[in-house]
Amino acid sequence: MKYYFAPVQGHTDAAYRQVHSEIYGNNTEYFTPFLRLEKDELRKKDLKDAQAALVPEPSTLPQVIFRDFNELSKLVNILKDSGHGRININMGCPFPLQTARGRGAATIARKECVDAVADVISKNPDILFSVKMRLGFKDENEWRYLIDVLNSLTLDHVAVHPRIATDQYSGELRLHQFRELLNVSSNPIVYNGEIRTPEDASQVMREFPEIAGIMIGRGVLGRPSLITECIEGAEWDATRRKEMMLRFHDALFNVYQDTLIGGDHQILSKIQPFWEYAEGEIGRKAYKAIHKASNMAKYETAVAMI
Repeated sequence: MKYYFAPVQGHTDAAYRQVHSEIYGNNTEYFTPFLRLEKDELRKKDLKDAQAALVPEPSTLPQVIFRDFNELSKLVNILKDSGHGRININMGCPFPLQTARGRGAATIARKECVDAVADVISKNPDILFSVKMRLGFKDENEWRYLIDVLNSLTLDHVAVHPRIATDQYSGELRLHQFRELLNVSSNPIVYNGEIRTPEDASQVMREFPEIAGIMIGRGVLGRPSLITECIEGAEWDATRRKEMMLRFHDALFNVYQDTLIGGDHQILSKIQPFWEYAEGEIGRKAYKAIHKASNMAKYETAVAMI
């Protein structure tokens, strides 16, 4: 069973991925936060993050988000020219800021976008592609045309979050649709969605033993040891999880202090999101204090409460 750490904008930058791999081991496949065109160019900071993904460890795929053939083709060519041999295509982002522009999960509902994916993949046989998707944008059956098209291609995997875009990250998982998609896909399927504990992962594997892997995003942000626990097949106790999480935080904090030149305010704005999904691990009191901290001294006092 392969495990994939889903990218999350504002969290899983190159420094985060590198330190996470060093602390928890490198048996995880990482992804860059999605790369997109801005004024018909790839943003410099995104290109820098993508170039960091070329380092062999940790294993990282660049992920692209697009709204039409031209955007996807240009992004693929930029990454290809930069030396990338693997690319992940995002057709699952549910955020209105992206779907309103026709990107992310909005592409599933537009057959011309689905056809563009097939066209670009077919024209780049030297690239190993994978796709991240939802069941649809507004309709849980929209995946059907996409899977028919993807079945004509050879992909590394297709990661599926069994919700539609308008669900965001709430509501029941539409597992009956996931089961049907799994049954008809000719490419390996990776399950993504609501994995918070090792038992959650075990339950998914029991229910869908045919899956090729599990992708976890917010669950790992809140519990960074989660994938390691799943691989080891044993749940860590709360004390060990907390100790390792603090070790991870301190190492990442040191990287930001050494590399960011904007002073304490910039460092604080980068490190505070580390705890965004971790209230369950660190407790309400420390969580609130960390997010209320307005300077470095208050922040360090808050972290010491954990």
